[in-house]
Amino acid sequence: MTKTAARRPAPAIAVRPVPAPPPVGGRGRRRLRDQLQAYGFLIGGLVCFALFSWYPAIRAVVIAFQKYTPGSPPEWVGTANFTRVLHDPEFAAAWRNTLTFTLLALLIGFAIPFVLALVLNELRHARAFFRVVVYLPVMIPPVVSALLWKWFYDPGAGLANEALRSLHLPTSDWSNGADTALVSLVIVATWANLGGTVLIYLAALQSIPGELYEAAELDGANLLQRVRHVTIPQTRFVILMLMLLQIIATMQVFTEPFVITGGGPENTTVTVLYLIYKYAFLYNDFGGACALSVLLLVLLGAFSAGYLRLTRSEGDI
Repeated sequence: MTKTAARRPAPAIAVRPVPAPPPVGGRGRRRLRDQLQAYGFLIGGLVCFALFSWYPAIRAVVIAFQKYTPGSPPEWVGTANFTRVLHDPEFAAAWRNTLTFTLLALLIGFAIPFVLALVLNELRHARAFFRVVVYLPVMIPPVVSALLWKWFYDPGAGLANEALRSLHLPTSDWSNGADTALVSLVIVATWANLGGTVLIYLAALQSIPGELYEAAELDGANLLQRVRHVTIPQTRFVILMLMLLQIIATMQVFTEPFVITGGGPENTTVTVLYLIYKYAFLYNDFGGACALSVLLLVLLGAFSAGYLRLTRSEGDI
């Protein structure tokens, strides 16, 4: 006689209670509160930009067409301010010095950060230390940096000429010579702004896939060929944007000529921004200063638009 196996009862499955969904009204209120918070932060930023950036820019455009003297009501003069500054002998000299400064800054100060970034990217030891050393000039206030270089360039007891004398080399007038003053300022500006550019290049270099370099090495490419065919094409966007930003920045150079040379010698370091300062605070001609500012704004805006359009049409952006 076979015994029928007794069936075991199935184990009970514990069912956890499902929490009730929050009411739609509470979720909507929370979302509305988050959006209001975000818009509050956004409005705060917009108010700051409007008060300290947009309003002064719009006000400068208006004053460019007025005869404006503090303490007296403004008088509408049309384009008289533009006509006067265009016929100023210092106008041509300021633009010539500014364009020369920009060209020299591109020749001297554009390749050096890229080369330094390549060297730092290849380091295997003390990389963090050298990054700090390269970035250190950026942390120094611009006026302090300019005063430091003014002492460095002193033709008498300056460190530059002392170093040349110790090497039995001829000394130089540096920032006091008409032929060397502008180049001396370019060196100062390059040194002061080197660190930020190097770090941006380093970030771009470290984003390049290592497989590209491995493939180039398997094909027998040397260091220069890897830089030419891998590094530069992969960082082309960053190079173009930094070139645009550097041109805009060097066209507005002011601190170095103001602190180190005072526009001299013989007006060889008077830039457009320094001339704007002279019109506003030395000649008390705010209309002329604003007219020069508008001309600089139009030139930089047209250059930036043309540059971006050209690079976009070439597929770089």
